[in-house]
Amino acid sequence: MGMVKTVGLVLHPQRDSKEAIDTIVEWARTRAVTVLGLPEEVDRIDCSAVRVDAATLAERADLLVSLGGDGTMLRTMRLASGRSTPVLGVNLGKLGFLAEIDVDELPPALSAIDDHRFTVEPRMAVRAHMPDGEVITAFNDIALVRIPGEGLSAVSISVAGHPFVRYASDAVIVATATGSTAYNFSAGGPLVSPLVEGFLVVPAAAHSSFNRALVLSADEEVMLELLPSSGQLAVEVDGSVGGHLAPGDRLTVTAVRSAGRVVRLGTTTFYERARRKLRVSGSAEVD
Repeated sequence: MGMVKTVGLVLHPQRDSKEAIDTIVEWARTRAVTVLGLPEEVDRIDCSAVRVDAATLAERADLLVSLGGDGTMLRTMRLASGRSTPVLGVNLGKLGFLAEIDVDELPPALSAIDDHRFTVEPRMAVRAHMPDGEVITAFNDIALVRIPGEGLSAVSISVAGHPFVRYASDAVIVATATGSTAYNFSAGGPLVSPLVEGFLVVPAAAHSSFNRALVLSADEEVMLELLPSSGQLAVEVDGSVGGHLAPGDRLTVTAVRSAGRVVRLGTTTFYERARRKLRVSGSAEVD
């Protein structure tokens, strides 16, 4: 008996996903599987998906299918955060780190998942409480970013309650292993296997003498406090602005183990995707 009775769709806001949706709907029809979608997304496309709200989509779906790129995949993972629902990433554009397959691979991939022929890769998230009480969760990173004209990011870093360093920089990034290929990487941080249970604290364009990244255990918490000399900072959650902080504000960030579950079918590895996307070629010859 197949494991998939209901498939939930999450779509890229601009990319053409009709071919992928038609493929999923036809596969579902032959197996008496229900397809769900968010009204504002599937209404753009003439299809038979049942329109439901985000909470119902996350609750009812046995499998969530992300149609787009890494941004859509991250949004899907946040939607399913804390649930055991696996997420299949389908690439509709440039090569992404999180997407597992292309559109033409959908039918065999769906059948493999339905027949339990897949593995699940747990993904850690980072979580923080904003000063107004709002909880923010990110699978790539939470970043405190300078606002043009507002001055530098001046942030004190404490680990497990112990003050450690003060960064003066354009941004301070708290990144998961998943997010090591994103903002962290462009800021000079390390590439980390997604299987590592830990997270990074990285300054971007640091103006302070200490400009190294910190690698923390998933059991530790980090507190970021804006110093009096800091400008107002934007809080970016997986690349989208989630709020703002002022000097004196504090943000405590903790890790959430296995907050998301990514479907892997064994077609590629993290290192193959990293080599292609980051254009890793050979290394310099050593005499």
